[in-house]
Amino acid sequence: MGVSINDSARHPLSNADLAGMIGPARAPRILNHDIMGCTAEGVLGNHLYSGRALGVSDPGDLIQLHPDLKPHWPVICDHYRRIGLSHSREVIWNIDPGRLADYPEHTPSVFYFGAAEQRKRPDERWYRAVDYINSKNQFMALAEDLGVPVPRTRCFEAAGRIKDVDLHVAPYPCYLKAAVSVSGVGIYRCEHQEALRAAIATFAPDTPVQIQDEVPTDSFLNLQYEALDGRAERVAATEQVLDGCVHQGNRHPVPAPPWPVVEPMADWLVAQGMQGVFAFDVAVVHRDQGLEYLAIECNPRWNGASYPTKIAHKLAIEQWLARAFPTQHRRLAEIDLTGIEYDPSTGEGVILVNWGPVLVGKLLVLLAGPPERQQALAQALSQRL
Repeated sequence: MGVSINDSARHPLSNADLAGMIGPARAPRILNHDIMGCTAEGVLGNHLYSGRALGVSDPGDLIQLHPDLKPHWPVICDHYRRIGLSHSREVIWNIDPGRLADYPEHTPSVFYFGAAEQRKRPDERWYRAVDYINSKNQFMALAEDLGVPVPRTRCFEAAGRIKDVDLHVAPYPCYLKAAVSVSGVGIYRCEHQEALRAAIATFAPDTPVQIQDEVPTDSFLNLQYEALDGRAERVAATEQVLDGCVHQGNRHPVPAPPWPVVEPMADWLVAQGMQGVFAFDVAVVHRDQGLEYLAIECNPRWNGASYPTKIAHKLAIEQWLARAFPTQHRRLAEIDLTGIEYDPSTGEGVILVNWGPVLVGKLLVLLAGPPERQQALAQALSQRL
């Protein structure tokens, strides 16, 4: 069972709390948020994502950035200076995870604690907790043990073990999912038996998969936690902005977020050794008797919502939308934010979050302000990109 946590700790971290956490009492970090060890092949510019950790870093931290981002360093520093966002100025222009071992006095902060990170900065309990819950099949097994509500799901140790009878009894439409996947890759919506059979054929016979009922909703939440002092602390609940199965952004705040749905699993993970930021995807289903919340999966790592969330906390921004934008520009210096850049005096405006992929024509930005202001900012920004 999960560890016991008092109700007084069951509130999202306040800005005052976060300010205290980044004070001098906290050990400096070394941040390596490169995603190449945990990403789908073919994601455009995925080698440039290390830059989005800059906004969540603090003075005194070390940060590893891809060397291709170096020409944009003065521009992003000027942007963050103007908006009042503090960050690390100590950069290692190298994303080799081996550098984590060179600074044993710095607490490691990584996007995903996988095999490479375990080799360089060993933490067996953290590694095992991540490896376990990263499997959607093991997530389902744990959900059953802890009483966490999930969609009806049949798990298979290998795609090759799915029989004709399994295809006959499967609900349609349904989803065939790889037990381990990222960025929506390895997920197929199947409307009939033929589609399911064809989807199965795309996997190697020994690949663990699951067949899951389609959840009748287009509303999904992201519930973020952080392991702090052996406790699962709530960070933020956001609404996901999706393009099919692919994450495109997040919106904050969410009214009455359903924290109790996933709390037993959050507690369990931290008790097992989970460190850093992690999050749950939760489907919101409208039933005649009210709302039903179903946990879909756990991301035992930083995720797309984490970076704008942390920046928003640092700047005390309560209402925001984080969104991906395409751009014709390939240099940050070419993007004019005059008049729409975040203004600390109003609490509204545009903040660059994932700025590195400008090199391949895309950005993730935070649009701060109430929904009507978010819409106006998005329109103005699109015209300049």
